[in-house]
Amino acid sequence: MNYLDIINHYPDFPKKGIDFIDILPFLHEKEAYNELIADIASHVHCPNVATVEARGFLFAAPLLVTTQTVRNIIPIRKKGKLPFSEGDLHDVKIEKEYGSDHVFYRLSDIAAGVPEGDTFNITLFDDILATGGTAIGIAEALNREIILLNGKEYKVKVKEFLFMVEFPDLYDHHRINAIAPVHSFAQVAGD
Repeated sequence: MNYLDIINHYPDFPKKGIDFIDILPFLHEKEAYNELIADIASHVHCPNVATVEARGFLFAAPLLVTTQTVRNIIPIRKKGKLPFSEGDLHDVKIEKEYGSDHVFYRLSDIAAGVPEGDTFNITLFDDILATGGTAIGIAEALNREIILLNGKEYKVKVKEFLFMVEFPDLYDHHRINAIAPVHSFAQVAGD
């Protein structure tokens, strides 16, 4: 299936020069949605999946029931969306194609997952890879974390990136691939 046939484009949204990719039409096409979830599941190699709100949640959460590999979803949200205990919430500044922003994750959500040896290996899943600022910012922050669980310290490592749609002409391939390999399910060529 060509996933580009399912998505919609909205030029100049949310501002001039941005080609907004709308992946929500997958929610109108049960067969396409099922095929995409199965495709995502076949490319996840880590028990922990970190994903960015809100669209990422719609496509990552089903992995908990469609594959034995995924055991934990780590939600990454905007400011004010995650309740937290002191010291649990981590702020990540990200650079998007239309400005900077902040997203947040909780260490407790990582610790709820499954370590492999002395590391919480993570697949970072997001809907769109444009400039790479969101993915790089989150991955670099996660890779600096140490999780204390039952008196033992665990590293955190983003092992792979998965994206529904990629703009291969917009991001620094060397910089993102220096962190982890990238896989996308559809590519949109630049102008």
